[in-house]
Amino acid sequence: MARGARCYTAPPMPLNEADTRARLIDPALHRLGWEQLIAREQTPGRIDIVGAGGRRGRRRSTDYLLHAPVDGARTLPVAVLEAKAEEYAPDHGLEQAKRDARLHHVPFAFATNGHLFVEHELATGRTTRPAPLDQFPGPEELLRRYLKQREIDLAREQAAPLLLPPRDSDRAYQYAAVRAVLERIARGERRALLSLATGTGKTRIAVSLLRALRDAGQLRRALFVCDRKELRDQALGALAVEKAFGTNAAKATTRNPEKNARVVVATYQTLGIDDEDGDDSYLSRHYPENYFSHIIIDECHRSAWGKWRAVLDRNPDAVHVGLTATPRTYEYDGHPADLDTREDEEITRDNHRYFGEPAYEYSIAAAMDDGWLAAMKLVRATIITAGRIEREEDIERDDLHGANVRDRPTGAPARVEDMRERYSAASLEQRLHIDERLEEMCRDLFARLLDTGGPHQKTLIFCASDAHADRVAAEMGNRYAEWAEANDVRPVDPYAFKCTGDSDAAHLSDFKGAASRAFVACTVDLITTGVDVPRLQNVVWFRYLKSPILFHQMLGRGTRIHAESGKLHFTAYDYTNASRLLDASLARPPEAERARGPDAAGERDPPRIFEAEGVEVRIEPEGAVVMVPEGGTLRRMSLDEYREGIADRILAEAAGIDAFRERWIAFDERRAMLDGLPQGAASADILRAACGIDAGCDAYDVLASAAFDETPRPRLERADRFEETEERDILRAIARQFGYGGTDALDSHGIFDTPGIIEAGGRRAFRASGYPMPDLKRRLLATDAEWRDA
Repeated sequence: MARGARCYTAPPMPLNEADTRARLIDPALHRLGWEQLIAREQTPGRIDIVGAGGRRGRRRSTDYLLHAPVDGARTLPVAVLEAKAEEYAPDHGLEQAKRDARLHHVPFAFATNGHLFVEHELATGRTTRPAPLDQFPGPEELLRRYLKQREIDLAREQAAPLLLPPRDSDRAYQYAAVRAVLERIARGERRALLSLATGTGKTRIAVSLLRALRDAGQLRRALFVCDRKELRDQALGALAVEKAFGTNAAKATTRNPEKNARVVVATYQTLGIDDEDGDDSYLSRHYPENYFSHIIIDECHRSAWGKWRAVLDRNPDAVHVGLTATPRTYEYDGHPADLDTREDEEITRDNHRYFGEPAYEYSIAAAMDDGWLAAMKLVRATIITAGRIEREEDIERDDLHGANVRDRPTGAPARVEDMRERYSAASLEQRLHIDERLEEMCRDLFARLLDTGGPHQKTLIFCASDAHADRVAAEMGNRYAEWAEANDVRPVDPYAFKCTGDSDAAHLSDFKGAASRAFVACTVDLITTGVDVPRLQNVVWFRYLKSPILFHQMLGRGTRIHAESGKLHFTAYDYTNASRLLDASLARPPEAERARGPDAAGERDPPRIFEAEGVEVRIEPEGAVVMVPEGGTLRRMSLDEYREGIADRILAEAAGIDAFRERWIAFDERRAMLDGLPQGAASADILRAACGIDAGCDAYDVLASAAFDETPRPRLERADRFEETEERDILRAIARQFGYGGTDALDSHGIFDTPGIIEAGGRRAFRASGYPMPDLKRRLLATDAEWRDA
């Protein structure tokens, strides 16, 4: 090296996010007094629809939820802090911090890169300039600012419930919703509106709210009002399951007003206020004015204002809480702006005029994104019969020439010259029916069921009328009977049924609970609320709608996750363009996702191409394509085609999942099965890459998901489940080796020479355990059924 030359030293690599938190952010927060006041919240993870199934994506997390101490062990959440790697600008995570702040109902959102931080105050919309992290506000300062911003005096008696700790069973958004109402009560307000999507647990939130008020000594008597007995029973069930009130919660009947109960659950019908001209004598006769200290109106978006106003007017000193599942705003891109939604608008306006702006909101889109609700696959289908009859367009009389049109009331053939000059699509369904159109809709739907798992899927079809539901049920039954005969299958009874009144209760019970019958329910609006069918896989619109409120109630029937059957997503089949009423936040993909679609010129982004074991996998706009080498050339195969080829090979060797597992745990048979696949052992890696299956899954899980629709589970998740049991240290250590290396690791001659197993006693300890290695493998490779039954 020449004299005077300087030795070059490469700059240090910037810290990743985990190291930034551990080395920079955590120490700074601890110095400022936050050490014992930090929580990290996680969501289950958004569900991605993969093929005919679904899988959990990466969990969303709140890096730092900051709690400020009030006194002793009592704290209040006041802010969130989002951390990013030090190479990013300090405000890089601010948008995520804002979202998390709204989720947790805290007024302050912070973001940092470990050196500088920025603050955003949600109430004012003000964002600060970057400042050194050592200037981050301490717990006392943020508590003072929180109380000032929310106008809360903790010394007031009304604030006592706000300081009670959350229940362990409450989800983050549920605790936030309860706290939002309690903040209003603490300020001396008596009205609050909560807007949360169907399936997110509004009843559970109500129970938590009442419990907090009771524990603080502020609940004298509460009235829970709903408009259907199903909702009433659901509320009673939630009160019973939570053991919050025991026999102090009861349902009012026309014979017994349950005046000794702490919480009375009643329907409008029981109270005599089920319509604007209803007789409220029952209400006034049994419950004097200001009898209740707290009133909860369930599903207040469903009720005309007059239905429940009498209850509130007779209890003016009570705290009034409204629960709704309806989004606040809608956008109708490309559709008429003069939709007949006056009733919806009146309900929304009256709710907001009475209660004020919602104290807390959690939309269906947010709940799906966090993974609390099932993902939705939307299929828009157009059935054209006789000219332009499709979706919501007007139908001209001349368009009906040549169609088999009949008068709806009489069933007699309708003459074109006797028809109106023009029909809307909705009015056509009410006045006329066209056999070919209904048959084609049912034929199309049934074919889609066959393509997505078979006819035995719980499916809910919304029809235009009682008579329409009869005909749809009959036509779907005919399609099923033809399929059963052609496939030599014994048909179930009932398969499809009408469900529009109380007389259909028996079949409805089977639809909700039975897994082997009553698969297709045809209704008008009976099942729009109050009927939970967690197994429901498909929601179908054969009915024209103009009400966004009604549409979202219908959509909510499919959003529940059913862990027992593995249901993580549902399909919405739209034959009438009802999905135009989707809340804008659900209908439109996020900016990052929209950016991958066509640009202004109509061009698409180029496909994403990568290799798995030398085989090219292309992710194109229409899906994944596998370029398989055959005869010296590359053959283009769809992902479904490739998966089915692998499944066929496996099924030829093993008829069921148990037989497949038995062959898999034997080393020689496993090798033989893998050698028989299209690309040998590489087939599992190709399928993993093309389907987006977690890289931590063993080849066993990848192949079992293709052939037997088993849920692919990461190796470490399987090992963790084994380690949770009270097994010997040596068995847990071997399970951990499976977590690191998969099934092959269990067959390695050197497994007993690994440090963890040596520490647990090695080969001698394993022999002493008396536990055969095949049994250990079987437990680690538990099937879905065994996983659920454990």
